[in-house]
Amino acid sequence: MSADTPRRIIVLRHAKADWPDGVDDHERPLADRGRHQAPEAGRWLSDSGINPDYVLCSTALRARETWKLAAHELPKRARKTVYEERVYEASPGEIITVLQETPEDHADLVLVGHNPGVLGLTQVLAGDEGDRDALERLRLGGFPTAAVAVLSFSGSWKNVEPGVAELVSYFTPQD
Repeated sequence: MSADTPRRIIVLRHAKADWPDGVDDHERPLADRGRHQAPEAGRWLSDSGINPDYVLCSTALRARETWKLAAHELPKRARKTVYEERVYEASPGEIITVLQETPEDHADLVLVGHNPGVLGLTQVLAGDEGDRDALERLRLGGFPTAAVAVLSFSGSWKNVEPGVAELVSYFTPQD
């Protein structure tokens, strides 16, 4: 792929998690609501024609469960799924560093992560660029569980940096 290849970063926040007693935050499972939200996000991806070829997923149980349920709704599996410890509790800058390591032969990447990192990442990458309605909904509603932001940019993964992308669309299960 060339340096001006169109690419998409699909940011997916994990679905609603449970808070069982005595369970470490990293090992929190999805709540019943989350087990309904995750496939809904997957159906939205499928209906939107998004079928990623590369997935970066937090190692947290709720993120892994979210991706498994969402991916089941897609027409085909991603070529590669990487469970990445650095996405758990990551800042936008830390996530950008991970994104910059993406192999250049991938065009559509799903990042399954956590707030506040995914909200901050989406805001930092898009700034004020993109679909006005999506930007306003993101500004007003934040990034609820199982929300999806689709960002587009052209160029190398190594060049992912603040302001490089535009927000193309934004979905929440409440939509």
